Amino acid sequence: MFPLGMVIFPYQTAGLYVFEARYRQMLIDIDDEGTFGTTLIERGSEVGGGDVRLGNGTVVKIVASQKTTDGKTLLVVEGIECCEVVEWLEDNPYPQAIVKERHCTECGIDEVLLRSTESAVKALRALQSEINADDYTRSNCEMDSDPKIRSWQLCAMTPMSTLDQFKVLSLANPNDRLRLLSEICCERYGDFQRMLAIDSSN
Repeated sequence: MFPLGMVIFPYQTAGLYVFEARYRQMLIDIDDEGTFGTTLIERGSEVGGGDVRLGNGTVVKIVASQKTTDGKTLLVVEGIECCEVVEWLEDNPYPQAIVKERHCTECGIDEVLLRSTESAVKALRALQSEINADDYTRSNCEMDSDPKIRSWQLCAMTPMSTLDQFKVLSLANPNDRLRLLSEICCERYGDFQRMLAIDSSN
């Protein structure tokens, strides 16, 4: 397991920097399979251990890696599926746990809800671009035609707090996730408007 200060959603691609000896050992141990679990750190730091970890996370697979001259590793990983920690084991030498796949609710995705949520996400990101163009560009991606994948992509694209990301990840029903995303977009849109108003008045 690799506890992080960030959430990785299924079908999301993310970059990780591995420099601690314990996680370098983890990469050696998983070399053949190339997959590991990630969870959000509730309290503490990614470095040095002693952190408090939340129970829902994502299994990721390594899609690219590059070692640096000093033995550290740059990874590109992609989220595969949601997982749930059943029991944390001893960190020996890196965090380990008994996990199970956390299946999403088997229900059809509401197409109207999907379209309206996508419109809300795009509107929020357009407003965000007026505040921080670098963040807007960095999170761009090509949308998939599969509603399931598309709904997860919207999760990854939405500018929100880490705690909200975890709340979204923890919902098993895809339509509930889309509804929460819409609510978050409304709240964040108001936040961005206030930020722009403050900037324009200065």
